[in-house]
Amino acid sequence: MARQYHLQRSHGPSGPRIDFAAELNEQQCAAVTAPPGPALVIAGAGSGKTRTLTYRVAYLIENGVPAQSILLLTFTNKAAREMIERVTALVPRDLAGLWSGTFHSVGNRILRRNPEAAGFAPGFSIMDREDQKEMLDGVIAGMGIDPKEKRFPKGEVAGDVLSYALNTQRSVEDVLLEKFPHFLEFAAQIEDVGRRYELKKRAANSLDFDDLLEKTVRLLKAEPSVAERYQKQFQFILVDEYQDTNHLQAEFIDVLAAYHRNVMVVGDDAQSIYSWRGANFKNILEFPKRYPAAQVYKIETNYRSAPEILAVANAAIAANVNQFKKELVAVRPPAPMKPALVPLGDSNQQAAFVAQRILDLRDEGIELDEIAVLYRAHYHSMELQMEMTRLGIPFQITSGLRFFEQAHVKDVAAFLKFVVNPRDEVAFKRMIRLLPGIGARSAEQLWNHVTRALDDLVAATSAGAAQMMPKLPEVLRTLKVPAKAAKAWRQLTFTLEEIAPAAGHAKPEQMIRSVVEAVYEDYAKAEFANYDLRKEDLNTLANFARQYENAGDFLDQLALLTSLDSEVTASAREDDEMVTLSSVHQAKGLEWRAVFVIWMAEGMFPSSRSLESEEAVEEERRLFYVAVTRAKEELYLTFPHMRLNAGYGEMMQRPSRFLGEIPAGLLEEWQISGGY
Repeated sequence: MARQYHLQRSHGPSGPRIDFAAELNEQQCAAVTAPPGPALVIAGAGSGKTRTLTYRVAYLIENGVPAQSILLLTFTNKAAREMIERVTALVPRDLAGLWSGTFHSVGNRILRRNPEAAGFAPGFSIMDREDQKEMLDGVIAGMGIDPKEKRFPKGEVAGDVLSYALNTQRSVEDVLLEKFPHFLEFAAQIEDVGRRYELKKRAANSLDFDDLLEKTVRLLKAEPSVAERYQKQFQFILVDEYQDTNHLQAEFIDVLAAYHRNVMVVGDDAQSIYSWRGANFKNILEFPKRYPAAQVYKIETNYRSAPEILAVANAAIAANVNQFKKELVAVRPPAPMKPALVPLGDSNQQAAFVAQRILDLRDEGIELDEIAVLYRAHYHSMELQMEMTRLGIPFQITSGLRFFEQAHVKDVAAFLKFVVNPRDEVAFKRMIRLLPGIGARSAEQLWNHVTRALDDLVAATSAGAAQMMPKLPEVLRTLKVPAKAAKAWRQLTFTLEEIAPAAGHAKPEQMIRSVVEAVYEDYAKAEFANYDLRKEDLNTLANFARQYENAGDFLDQLALLTSLDSEVTASAREDDEMVTLSSVHQAKGLEWRAVFVIWMAEGMFPSSRSLESEEAVEEERRLFYVAVTRAKEELYLTFPHMRLNAGYGEMMQRPSRFLGEIPAGLLEEWQISGGY
């Protein structure tokens, strides 16, 4: 039976060391001084979640709970370190025995102490992602799968499938159906890859990142004596960001908390936005069902945002059915203006407005590093990146690489570069190394053949190399390539023939679409786990190319923008003042004085992929709530009325349904003239 704790405040010669009631607000204090037993703390955005957890640890220590009897689980080691540093400042005691860190680091610690019980030898290795990819590639190669028939997922993508299945405790087939439907026919083979990969890890006495958690849970469930030791040791378990836990992480907590049941989980159901990487929203929603005696504490006082912004945030999340209802209350004084709703003509006008407004804010005294532009997907930022580059506004991107620096954008651009300039060695090698079986050595040999063939063609006709491009694909078809690449090589030559800018009339937009459909799509599906997002990037690139009559002008513009990017970034490093461009997912936990949320249009935010289920729409609404609550003083919600759509020309856009859910009086609508 679990031991019952009665927390009794310890007193020094002059009374309690910390006056919790004086240092915390009433809601925080109630959670921090909660009696033993299961507890769910719903900490709203900007409400001092970290402060609450920190003071809870200090409260336990002050009340005589030994440091080694406390387990603090976080999602980053940095968060754990910061909390322990704060606790140390509050309670001058030796906290060396306290267990803190990520789920995986704590799992590693348990496995290191019990390797044989987990089925491994002492001194096992932990593989990083590159090691894992290499081992999986070796497994796939050893299975004799022929990439000439149809592209089988590369080791990295197969690893993502297996990882998602493991962390969500779902079958490989279910995962493929939901996230990788283009690989569904390979379900049985991918399961076999998983089995062989497991055997290979055992033989190498190696674990991957997922094993640190999965093998620990398996150990604790299979070895009662090991489990009991840790269950009795951890008298109090505290969990940060509980809304982001997956099935396996929740199980890990439940197993360790089984004896004392003194588990306090802290999080915000309204900020549960990571289902795409396996987080299970039901963990926080159903915590009171799994722990019927759980007390629920709500912390709703917000220290970050102006009341006008919180009014929008409260309205933004109100339509969600599945939630713990709460109402954020502001501490800050009223803002000088309401959040702005800014409809614009098209994506270029949207970019021009945001860039110009950023310059205005800078003139009004808001530094660039206090400004952020948030969006649902990385490709939404392309036009804005271009506009800010043109205006010399320095920016940093936390959602990924700058648009034109991304591998898939450069891959497709290489095809256009080669047909415009057949002497471009870098473009040729980048292009052909996308094919199966062609590495650096094969690429070098093929390039030597191409240059000789091109020299022969030029010598025979006295024309320039560019004029020989229409004839070059036919010559390329005669070259000998590795057997694995034969089929793809032939397709490549036909694609080059199709996009060759004969007489300079080929349109770069159609050239890009031809490359993607004929060659690149199959490659990207096998190579990238986030293939869908990369395809959206390439659609955006094709739409951008529509304004250019020929590939040469388009490529010139790409080069100039990339060079300007480098210059703007280099000059910005001198004072480190840069606007942040970020996906909403990457912005969680951060804050800025002024925030722009762009592309607030139906199908963009919420994403078109989410519209098939109400559950997915609710997560999109939570994502919007996260975006709004990043702003401290000024908030701008923008959307363009028109956008280019792949293959269909311009199309009208409806404002996001989320904008329609906000009472009109909470937003100030701006009418922007065509000057932007």
